[in-house]
Amino acid sequence: MAVAVLSAAVFLSLCAGSLTFPTGSRRSQRPSCGYEACHDTKAGVLNVHLVPHTHDDVGWLKTVDQYYYGARNEIQHAGVQYILDSVVRQLLSDPTKRFIYVEIAFFARWWQQQSEDMRSAVRQLVNQGRLEFINGGWSMNDEATTHYSAIIDQMSLGLRFLNETFGECGRPRVAWHIDPFGHSREQASLFAQMGFDGFFFGRLDYQDKRARLQSREMEMLWRASANLKPPAGDLFTGVLPNGYNPPDGFCWDQSCIDTPIMDDKTMEDYNVDKIVQRFNETAHAQASHYRTNHIIMTMGSDFQYENANLWYKNLDKLIHHVNLQTSETNVHALYSTPSCYLKELHNANISWSMKYDDFFPYADNAHNFWTGYFTSRPALKRYERLSNNFLQVCSQLEVLGGKVSRDGPYGKADSDTLKRAMAVAQHHDAVSGTEKQHVADDYARRLSQGWDQCEILVANAMSALTGSQGPVVFCENLNISVCPTSESSQKFSVTLYNPLARRVSWPVRLPVNGSQFSVTDSSGQPVDSEVVPVSNATRAVRRDRGYSVNELVFLSSLPELGFTTYTVSRTAQNNNQATGGHQSKRDAAMSIQNEFFRVNFDPQTGLLSEIQSLDRKRTLPIKQNFYWYNASTGNGESSQTSGAYIFRPNSSEPVPISTTAQTYTVQNALVQEVYQNFSAWCSQVVRLYRAQNVLELEWTVGPIPVGDGLGKEIITRFDTPLKTAGLFYTDSNGREILERRRNFRPTWTLKQTEPVAGNYYPVNSRIYIKDSDTQLTLLTDRSMGGSSIQDGSVELMLHRRLLLDDFRGVGEPLSEPGDYYDGLVVRGRLLVFLSPPEAAAELHRPQAQQEYLQPQILLHPGGTKQEFSAVLSALPLNVHLLTLAQWDADAVLLRLEHQFEKKESSTYSLPATVDLQKVFSRFSIEGLRELTLGANQWRDEISRLAWRTSGGWSRPESWSADPADPPTLVTLQPMEIRTFLLKIRLH
Repeated sequence: MAVAVLSAAVFLSLCAGSLTFPTGSRRSQRPSCGYEACHDTKAGVLNVHLVPHTHDDVGWLKTVDQYYYGARNEIQHAGVQYILDSVVRQLLSDPTKRFIYVEIAFFARWWQQQSEDMRSAVRQLVNQGRLEFINGGWSMNDEATTHYSAIIDQMSLGLRFLNETFGECGRPRVAWHIDPFGHSREQASLFAQMGFDGFFFGRLDYQDKRARLQSREMEMLWRASANLKPPAGDLFTGVLPNGYNPPDGFCWDQSCIDTPIMDDKTMEDYNVDKIVQRFNETAHAQASHYRTNHIIMTMGSDFQYENANLWYKNLDKLIHHVNLQTSETNVHALYSTPSCYLKELHNANISWSMKYDDFFPYADNAHNFWTGYFTSRPALKRYERLSNNFLQVCSQLEVLGGKVSRDGPYGKADSDTLKRAMAVAQHHDAVSGTEKQHVADDYARRLSQGWDQCEILVANAMSALTGSQGPVVFCENLNISVCPTSESSQKFSVTLYNPLARRVSWPVRLPVNGSQFSVTDSSGQPVDSEVVPVSNATRAVRRDRGYSVNELVFLSSLPELGFTTYTVSRTAQNNNQATGGHQSKRDAAMSIQNEFFRVNFDPQTGLLSEIQSLDRKRTLPIKQNFYWYNASTGNGESSQTSGAYIFRPNSSEPVPISTTAQTYTVQNALVQEVYQNFSAWCSQVVRLYRAQNVLELEWTVGPIPVGDGLGKEIITRFDTPLKTAGLFYTDSNGREILERRRNFRPTWTLKQTEPVAGNYYPVNSRIYIKDSDTQLTLLTDRSMGGSSIQDGSVELMLHRRLLLDDFRGVGEPLSEPGDYYDGLVVRGRLLVFLSPPEAAAELHRPQAQQEYLQPQILLHPGGTKQEFSAVLSALPLNVHLLTLAQWDADAVLLRLEHQFEKKESSTYSLPATVDLQKVFSRFSIEGLRELTLGANQWRDEISRLAWRTSGGWSRPESWSADPADPPTLVTLQPMEIRTFLLKIRLH
């Protein structure tokens, strides 16, 4: 279907709350692109679709800027601007040529630097299907360590650029993840919901690929959601035969060494016959593993086509000479694109096999499991997650604060800088942790610049909402108890903005000097508070950054999608002695308790020994400790070592950091804590807040010592008597849960060669084990690797420091220097739930959203009293406000999601209905229209290809709203996300 540019123009005609296209939009244009721009194929012969492409990493060995401009070529010869210059010249010279491009972060930059004449020429190429955009995200995101919210945002950013720049012909039909290191089920589901017809990727486990080649199941229909009604989450998926490289012998880039086609018969080195014969043999060999008379060959690779003439000159000759012999060889070659290839697969009208699980973990050989990157660079992974949190806060307040948010008393600002930085950070060599150190530093720098802009925007918005223009302080180092304003002020205000559309209770911890403080809420009522000492671990971590000796603790109650303010006053200055702590002897029985939990510790070892769920009447003996795997140095059966990508321990048994922990406790009316010190570089606080139904474990690891010459991979492990029968469960990009079985793959017979690394899976937000009676659930604050290596046991990898490279291209060991160049120190939190299995989701689903969208803390010197909520009533617990963001001057993008799966909860797994007009207090809705998930097509105009399987057709249903319902009435099924473009009027 034709797609108009989604901008303020869509609101020129409003009727009964629906949006229509204005006259003269691109909808009336019928250019020949996409499936209509494909070259003719030949019936009865093998058609070889040659796809010229380049894979341009948005940072890896060089930074984004260095890759674009072609700087630092001593690291890697690559210059994206020259690739685009060269390719466009070739496409303009010959209408038969084709090229696909993927990474919009690079293309958008190149586009901004072009003259209007060049832009006009490129638009013509796009409208004729000669230059085709595939995938369309700002980057080609990782699939293991990314959160679904950030995936949606980065895809939407790229798709919007294409939509607004090229209209319908800029819209990608095919998803293309040729380089990520394994593939998640949720990623495929998101692609399906964005309207893609198909998905091609390059990497899958070597055993899986071998089995698929033998069974001719390299192409399939992926049912990527166990919850969405088929075919909403169905996506045709193909595995590319050569990763994303050309077949051996057919690489003609300046970076290649293959022999060019020499077609002068007078030359001694004339080689046309030899090359054509080899090509035909290669094509027939590949076709023997695929099911139609069409195959695809990726003609390009990393940063190729800088001199596109080399490629196209040889491809022209190859196509010409191969096709001269078609009648004898039954091989026909043509310039093509992934969408043209997909079209022919669809036209074949055959039945395809079904895929229901995911493609993790990925291994390229027996001892080479790419499961280390699930944890690599844990500090960057946490910073990315926090940045996503702040971006959602920034985007929401940009809407709620109105125009003043972008140009107010604190200056001009927008959320775009952080949006772009976050989109770059999703790249499969960014948040994955598989880049060089200087590139990781650049990703963090970009995020920091985005924070700077959003801090101004948030301050402007809060000024508009409160009417105050006083100083605003963002305390960005609270994780190490550093905030100069709270440390030095006699009186200050704490404003907490809650980005969730439901009320939350949140513990606040602020560094202070002094022992007695009073806290009052926005109505002037006193709030219980306590002062506790800053831990020794914190003082060691922060070194010279902060000088507070105590922390002020109080529990806040925050309105839905709004803020409240607390006033803090210092009431005594006589000393800094906190009143809430006491030492505990090793041989004394030790426990902490609140209304929901009792947690016991072994008096001999100081280790956690038992958790009791008081309200659920469950008791679980449990031993938790910290261990390290000795990273392989490449001895034994394989030379493979652990590195940024690969996890390869030299033993299945990890080494305990210590068998005992030195402990002391802090116990008062608000918080009960046990501080455990395992070594000079590993410690933990086990914490229970009053009235909080979750156990918190705050761990600090690093600098990991390597003076003994051993690389170390640090885990925490929980050992229980649960009868788990080899099963454990992990999330997929923060959404649906997948069952994992140790030493097993659902789609082939696994020969397990690495009993630890081969059982590791990405844990983006949670992992759990259970038996028929009890479930132990762990929530993480960032992505990391995890597994259950033994029944009743669950482990998470927290940190890695390695001394060798793993030979996958990055070229340096993963040994992060940290701020003081003696090794990186990382701090994080695990949240623990204990419950019956049938009640677990009601605990971990809302808590996970609360962790992902934490309140934003702002400090103001002096005192103030304010409270505000942008909603009339809270959303139901099973409905999450995923996106509220300014689209343009007159439009707002809104996404709502159902956050429970089918059968997870007898109460919350039911459909949920919300009337949008009755949700928001800050604005009223004057018009709306529903979009696809990527926000680049109207939902009622989407048309996806249908596919036949052994179970019948996966045929997309036409969609339209029930005319009997008010236009603002939204019903959500389990795990459904719905996206709307709204015209609003601020109150």
